Amino acid sequence: MNDKPSDSPSDKPSVSDEEWAAFVAAAKEQGLGTEAQERALRKARPTKRPRAPKAPRAAKRQEPAGWRTGPAWQEMNGRAQRRRRIRAGLGITLVAALALVAVRPQLVTGVLPESVTSALPSSWTDRPADTTPLPAETAPPTAPPEYADPDRPTLKEPFKGSPALRWADGAAGITPPEAKATGWMSKAQVEAALKRSKDFLAAANLDPAVLEGGRPEAALKLIEPKQPEIHQRLEEALAKPTDENDPTSLFSRFSPSEVALVGSVVKTRGHMTVEPGKGKEKGAVLVRADYTFVYPLVKARPGADEVVRTIVRREVTFAFYQPGRYAVTKGRLILNHYASSAGNSSCDDSDGFYHPSFAEDHTSAPDPARSGPAVDPYDRSKPIDRQPQECGTVTRS
Repeated sequence: MNDKPSDSPSDKPSVSDEEWAAFVAAAKEQGLGTEAQERALRKARPTKRPRAPKAPRAAKRQEPAGWRTGPAWQEMNGRAQRRRRIRAGLGITLVAALALVAVRPQLVTGVLPESVTSALPSSWTDRPADTTPLPAETAPPTAPPEYADPDRPTLKEPFKGSPALRWADGAAGITPPEAKATGWMSKAQVEAALKRSKDFLAAANLDPAVLEGGRPEAALKLIEPKQPEIHQRLEEALAKPTDENDPTSLFSRFSPSEVALVGSVVKTRGHMTVEPGKGKEKGAVLVRADYTFVYPLVKARPGADEVVRTIVRREVTFAFYQPGRYAVTKGRLILNHYASSAGNSSCDDSDGFYHPSFAEDHTSAPDPARSGPAVDPYDRSKPIDRQPQECGTVTRS
């Protein structure tokens, strides 16, 4: 895969003056353009595809005090969670957003009014979407998914225009690798550890009650009870969330008074790996999970029909230590590390829920909360900590 559309500039017709005029006229009808903006757009309309912005290096994770729980746990290394929000929007200015549409309209699909997107040349929208299911992911991809046609999601087709259209549904997308004896664990024990890890990911990110803002009871019960600091932190986050201690760092939750899921399907893609621990994790078997979940949403009011998507990526490492040799509880998970990234969610909320952005929420005024670069939330080719940490804009949702 690569991050460019399959058609190269040489074999795809350029935008004609007639097509451009129709597009600008439609934008004006929506009050989205002025003569000055039109001149800026014409000047901004490039003949070559723009390069993707270079992401700044992420800050190193910090290890909070107190995550180890006594001498018997001295080899365990619980690391801090990190969350990153990238919010959907028109960009810094409306002129810049319209210029992006002129070059690559799929970048802001679902943000501009339909009367504007309908004025786009048919050559940009007439290719049928590929719905062939993708094979299971077994390793990190080397590039983001290709850009699809700029199809708008609907209540009947909430994943239309999204790479997730070809992803697996729900827990079917959480596919553990073939179990092999690793470290102190036999093949059967590794298989059980992988199943437990999958159960946690499903309970934390796919349970309908949790998605509707409920407590993640099933996921909490899977966490090692001898990690009291973890339990205390999560309970405090659920009871009284803050920007620094937000339950969405580990659980996918939406406010039922604000939004509702469209249908019952959440698209899922990712992979797990199993390896023996080294250094501070020596003696453990580590299960590393990296999954992205795509949630189609509509506003929670009668008659609402604008569908948007929030894309949540999670990296979670579970540690498994040998019972008897270490003070661990058989059948439970040790949270060694977790990090998350959310695309199309408010940058400045701290109430324990994701808050997706809808077209009606946008204005032409710059949003001071979004200072980071544009990011593709479907890009799974880089670890979360190697992606921009500032809140920015998504290139697609």
